[in-house]
Amino acid sequence: MGVSEVRSAIELDDDARRLAELGYKQELHRRLSGFSNFAISFSIISILAGAITSYGIAMVSGGPIAISIGWPLVGVFVLLVGMGMAEICSAYPTAGGLYFWAARLARKNKRQWAWFTGWYNFLGEFAVTAAIDYGCATTWLAFFNLTTGLEVTQTRTYITFLIILTLHGLLNTFGVDLVRLLLNVSAWWHVFGAAIIAAVLAFVPKHHQSLSWTFTAFKNYSGWGVPIYVFLIGLLMAQYTYTGFDASAHVSEETRNAARAAAKGIIHSIWVSILGGWVLLVATTAAIQNYEAEMKTATGLPPAQIYIDAVGQNTGVFLLFIAAMAQFFCGMASVTANSRMAFAFSRDNALPFSRVWSKVNPRTGTPTNSIWLCWACSAILAAPALFSTTAYLACTSIAVIGLYIGYVTPVLLRRLNPNFEPGPWNLGRWSPLVGWLAVIWVAFIIILFMLPPTKPITVNSFNYAPIAVAIVALFSWVTWRLKGRHYFMRGRSEHLTKSEEEILGEEA
Repeated sequence: MGVSEVRSAIELDDDARRLAELGYKQELHRRLSGFSNFAISFSIISILAGAITSYGIAMVSGGPIAISIGWPLVGVFVLLVGMGMAEICSAYPTAGGLYFWAARLARKNKRQWAWFTGWYNFLGEFAVTAAIDYGCATTWLAFFNLTTGLEVTQTRTYITFLIILTLHGLLNTFGVDLVRLLLNVSAWWHVFGAAIIAAVLAFVPKHHQSLSWTFTAFKNYSGWGVPIYVFLIGLLMAQYTYTGFDASAHVSEETRNAARAAAKGIIHSIWVSILGGWVLLVATTAAIQNYEAEMKTATGLPPAQIYIDAVGQNTGVFLLFIAAMAQFFCGMASVTANSRMAFAFSRDNALPFSRVWSKVNPRTGTPTNSIWLCWACSAILAAPALFSTTAYLACTSIAVIGLYIGYVTPVLLRRLNPNFEPGPWNLGRWSPLVGWLAVIWVAFIIILFMLPPTKPITVNSFNYAPIAVAIVALFSWVTWRLKGRHYFMRGRSEHLTKSEEEILGEEA
C-alpha cells in the first residue's frame, strides 16, 4: 500500500485517527462490529457459566431470596459501575482500557496510577481465565460422569482444563475473523440456551416451588447466625458472575466506531445479563425438588442435580450440555480479552520481555504471543488444584477483587478530575450520581469479598482474598520501584505515534 493510499485510509477512518490522537498506532485488525463487541462481554459474564457454577454459594448463604432478589439487586449496582466505565471508554477507546484511563485521568502521579491499575487488571484477567476454564472443565467432567460414568479426579479435571485452555488459545490464534464468528454464535447460544433451560424447567416438572418460596425463602447452612450477614454473603454468587465486561474496552481497537460501540457493548452486556440471568435463576430455583440433597449433590454442581431431579436424567443432562457449551464459549472470549490487555500493557513496557508480547501477527492481526502468555499464566495459576482445591481458590480469589479494583479506579479518578472531556457516549448531568454510587458499591463489595463466608473458620474455609489482594499490592509496589518507574510508559515514541504523519512514515 502506498503512502497516498495509507493517507486516504486514515482520513476515512475516524477510529484510527482517534487512536493516533491517544498516542497509539492502529496495529490490530479492526473487524469487530458493535454486536461482536457486545458479544465478548456478554459471553464472559456468561449467565450460563457464572450463575451455574457459583449457584451453590447462594444455596448455602441466603437461599432462594439471595438468588431471586439478590441477582437483580446486584445487577443494578453493577450496571452503575458499567455506566461509569462506559463513559470513560467512549472518551478513550484503547485496548489498554483501565490502566490507560487511569493514566489520562489522574491529576498527579499518572504513571503510578496506571501501573497499579494495570497490574490488578492484568492479574485479575488471567485469574478469571483460569477460573472460567477450570469451572468449564468441572462442568464437562460432570457431564461425562453422568453420561459415561467417568470418575472425576483432581488430575483428570486439571488435564481437561489444559485441553480446554489450549483449544481456546488455538481458536484465538487463528485470527479475529474466527473469533468474531464464534463470539456471535456465543451470544445467541447464551440467549437461546437460557431460554430453553428456563422453558423446560417451567413446563416439564410435575412439581414447582411456590412463587412466595422462590422469592422470599431464607436458607442458612453457613454456620453464621446473623441473617443479614448471611444474605449479603449470598450476594457474592451474583457478584462473581457479573465480571469481564471490561472486555468491550480491550477489543475496542478491533471494533468499528469504537467510541460508541465499545461503550454500548459494556452497558448492553450487563443489562441483557440481568434480564436473562434473572429468568434462568428464577426458573432453576422454582424447579428445586429436594433442597438439601441438591445442594450437597455428588456431581459438585447443584444446578445439574436440580435439572435431573426436575425433568429426568436424559433431559437434565441435555440442559447441562447447553450450559457446558456456553462455558466453553465464555472461556474463549476471556482468552481474547486477556490477550488484548496483555498486548496493550506490554507495548507500554509493563511486562518482562514486553517487546515479545506486544508483537502483532501481520497475517492474522492478533497478538499471538500474548495469547500464549495468557495460556501459560492461567495454566500455572490453576496448577495448585492438582493438590488442593483450597490453594487453587486462594490463587483465583484475586480475580473478582482485582478486576473490580481496576474497574473502579478510573471511575474514581474521573470524578476527581474536573477537566475530563466526555466522548460521544456520556452520562451528561447523571454522571456524578452514577459515578459516586459505583465507587461506593465497589468499596462495599470489596469488603464483602474479604469476609469469612462460612463458620467455623478452618484452613479449608478461610477466606484468602485479603492475602491475595495484599500480595498483588506488594508485588505492584516492588516492581514499580525496581522497573516500572524507569520504563513504564516512557519512550513511547519508539513504538507509538501521536500524529497521522508519523503513522504514514512508519507504514511507508
